Amino acid sequence: MANSAGAAFDALLSLMARLRAEGGCPWDREQTRASLKPYLIEEAYEVVQAIEESDIDHLVEELGDLLFQVVFHCQVASEAGEFGMVDVLERLTAKMVRRHPHVFGGSVVKDAGEALAQWERIKHAEANGDERPRSVLDGVPGNLPALLRAQRLQVKVGRVGFDWARWEDAWSKVREEVEEVDEAMREADAARVRDELGDLLFAMVNVARLQGFDAEDCLRHAADKFTRRFKEVEADMRAGGRTVSEVSAEELDRAWETVKARETDRPFGTGR
Repeated sequence: MANSAGAAFDALLSLMARLRAEGGCPWDREQTRASLKPYLIEEAYEVVQAIEESDIDHLVEELGDLLFQVVFHCQVASEAGEFGMVDVLERLTAKMVRRHPHVFGGSVVKDAGEALAQWERIKHAEANGDERPRSVLDGVPGNLPALLRAQRLQVKVGRVGFDWARWEDAWSKVREEVEEVDEAMREADAARVRDELGDLLFAMVNVARLQGFDAEDCLRHAADKFTRRFKEVEADMRAGGRTVSEVSAEELDRAWETVKARETDRPFGTGR
């Protein structure tokens, strides 16, 4: 058993190389950078789930699975002569030192807000140094889940002053967008309805953000709560010798309201 992080990490790198080597695992050997993409995303979400469940043992396991994906990508790149783990670690360390001059240099910040603003200034200066036109939004991947991407875009522009002064102003924008959706639906303009629904969702993300919530977390919480409640409806139906597919919509609504009435923990107050 390794007795240091360095020794444990070296052992992991050796294990990865063995899996990919001649005589290693056939599945691991046939993987490519493209084929690994879904696993990287999946493992990241499993880490998030472990955090939300406050399951420390599960978190240790899922962080390991996520780290393995990073190691896997580095092994694939190393075999192609592109880069290796040392390159990734050295670049990461250098960047962290460079962007924390208040820790590793003579800069002074008074709080987390100033530290973040300094980070953005340094990052922007680094980007401009390569002589390519850059936007403050360049750091937001286009393939993020839509709610998360919307929030990250809003955070980015907010850091340069393009933001609502108060959450009440953002809420007024939501009301305005609701009216525009209503108008588009009355006109039966499908293209406009889609456009206005997108604007409404984007506006709602602003409100969540300005209230201190992560929009993705809010919707995930609502989806989890819906799942829990509907499964209780199904259980109630089974207890009565029926299934949800055998009853009327009115009966389902009554069962739903019964389940809601039984609940006492309503931290967000969402639901039908």
